[in-house]
Amino acid sequence: MPKFTDLRLPKLFKLLTLMLLAIAAAGCSVMDRTRSAVQLDAGAKWVILPMANHTETPQAGLRAEVILESLLRQRGVQTLVHPPALPAADLMGDLPDRKVQQDAQRWAAEQGIRYALTGAVDEWRYKVGVDGEPAVGLVLQVIDLGSGDVVWTATGARSGWSREALSAVGQKLMRDLLGDLALR
Repeated sequence: MPKFTDLRLPKLFKLLTLMLLAIAAAGCSVMDRTRSAVQLDAGAKWVILPMANHTETPQAGLRAEVILESLLRQRGVQTLVHPPALPAADLMGDLPDRKVQQDAQRWAAEQGIRYALTGAVDEWRYKVGVDGEPAVGLVLQVIDLGSGDVVWTATGARSGWSREALSAVGQKLMRDLLGDLALR
């Protein structure tokens, strides 16, 4: 006849295993956000300003912008305006990200656009190693162009599993970060 402690050991082992998996999964992402003090108007004019690319991955900022546009539209943003494209010669040069963002923000304010989503891509790559895990790091900000104030900001990083697409990890992170953006 089995002892009472023998019956509890497999359950304890399963519980400990689940707890370790939960801790490991939680360690795969980090997010910090500020909740906006006011609800932002989804019906106002919005623009996605160029995202600074602080990575070695070419056009990581552009990749993030495209995903952000789709996610904002899903959240109910109706009017999403695009800033004028940079000339091809400027895309090949080393224009500072800050200057590009400031010029686009100035243009958007002149157009009467209410809110600008901008930020930076700090990581957009597959980690080196056998598994090649995807890793994404972002900073997002919403600027009220009327006042110039940052009304919402969020920072996050996430890594995925070795068979997961880099864009899927980025999309999940952006969806989570934008989840706290108060829209009406």
